[in-house]
Amino acid sequence: MKRVLVVDDEPSIVTLLTFNLEKEGYAVTSAADGKEGYELALSDSYDFIILDVMLPSMDGLDIAKKLRQEKVETPILMLTAKDDAIDRILGLEIGADDYLTKPFSPREVLARMKAIFRRIEPRKEETVHEILTTGEIVADLTNYQVSVRGKAIELTPKEFELLVYFMKRKDRVIDRDTLLDRIWHYDFSVQSRIVDVHVSHLREKIEMDPKHPKYLLTVRGFGYKFQVPNQ
Repeated sequence: MKRVLVVDDEPSIVTLLTFNLEKEGYAVTSAADGKEGYELALSDSYDFIILDVMLPSMDGLDIAKKLRQEKVETPILMLTAKDDAIDRILGLEIGADDYLTKPFSPREVLARMKAIFRRIEPRKEETVHEILTTGEIVADLTNYQVSVRGKAIELTPKEFELLVYFMKRKDRVIDRDTLLDRIWHYDFSVQSRIVDVHVSHLREKIEMDPKHPKYLLTVRGFGYKFQVPNQ
């Protein structure tokens, strides 16, 4: 059963979509608040997201943008009360898969969803199962899973992205500015300890002794280096 997340602050629309989606065999989760919808999309796995543009606390365009930055590839259908070409273009440019203007019929929503599934499912079948291995760390890039010394570990999306970035650049020193740009898309002028915090969290999960790391080393004055530890 495919899972759908509906994020819309209009109860009548949520009720309408939920009824028709469940009738077609989908399992539906809903949120009426933008921040809640974003957190649900990050914390759980869905096959499809129906996302209103105008939402309290966090608008749909921001949600879609942040989800794509977090490498959440779930297809997104944007809903809007405005038939504004600029909004449609912006939504598609930041990663939405389709756009629908209110009012709409449930049949049209279902048709759009099926069309999107037809587009993406062949891509999934063609995906090469890619595995990265460094020492006793194994990262499954297809299923977003990591194991260390044969034991599965839980990583956040950003921790996973950071680990894979390091593993693909083994034995190279990478400075903080590069990591801010490539992983967080921050400008170099931003003063942030987000890199150091994430490296620290990553060490807690992959190192036997995080205070004396063997894989993820600090190169003082330069940045970090990921390596195969000496046996």
